[in-house]
Amino acid sequence: MDLISIEERAGPLLVSFPHSGTFIPQDIKQTLTQVALTLPDTDWHVPRLYDFLTDMPVSTIVANYSRYVVDLNRFSQGSALYPGQSETEVCPTTTFHEQAIYLSGKTPNKTQIDERIHAYWQPYHDALRAQLERIKAIHGYALLWDAHSIASKVPRFFSGTLPDLNLGTGNGLSCRADLREKLFKLMQQSQFSAVRDSRFKGGYITRHYGRPQEHIHAMQMEIAQGAYMEESGSNTFNKTKASKLEAFLQKMITLLTATSQ
Repeated sequence: MDLISIEERAGPLLVSFPHSGTFIPQDIKQTLTQVALTLPDTDWHVPRLYDFLTDMPVSTIVANYSRYVVDLNRFSQGSALYPGQSETEVCPTTTFHEQAIYLSGKTPNKTQIDERIHAYWQPYHDALRAQLERIKAIHGYALLWDAHSIASKVPRFFSGTLPDLNLGTGNGLSCRADLREKLFKLMQQSQFSAVRDSRFKGGYITRHYGRPQEHIHAMQMEIAQGAYMEESGSNTFNKTKASKLEAFLQKMITLLTATSQ
């Protein structure tokens, strides 16, 4: 199995899927708790929500391994994304519900973490960077959409129920202001609850690669999983819910692909 799947297309937009993978190497799998083996913090079905991209000139990059191997949306050196707030590490040790990921005495040490960064974190970012450079060489600019989802209720990170759509632009620093405004206006006109640069402002990927001054514009879309799937524990894709969300996501992507520098 390829660790990373890439589809190169001719348009200015790259969509990244860093947290939808489920593969875990056997040497890591044997160190995990029973809870962790169910991969509860996976961005379930997110690539499926974007199936429409196959008919658009949009490139994609997908990590096929679990965020429990390494979290691609964290700083490799361990710097905090949200200082003062709870968050998981580049090699997470607890689930979003604060349950242990590793069996007693099996938590990875610094050497093991460094090995995972070298084997899994760095190749994804090398490939992502190469795709953005390829796109920019063609168009003179590049757009990056970092696609995520999370359970609708995670008290560790936020109170109450998360809005359906959470646009993150690093407080407006990762993309052009007009893009940010157009996208959010479209979100406000939809049937979905929506916020911008709230609890999820964009993780490492959005903040690191989003450099408007260099003509690279990055956005993160965090979707509450209740908007498209069953959250009862079955993690079942709900086609009725999802079809409405897919149609709206396609509107957003279409808006981006129609954007010129």
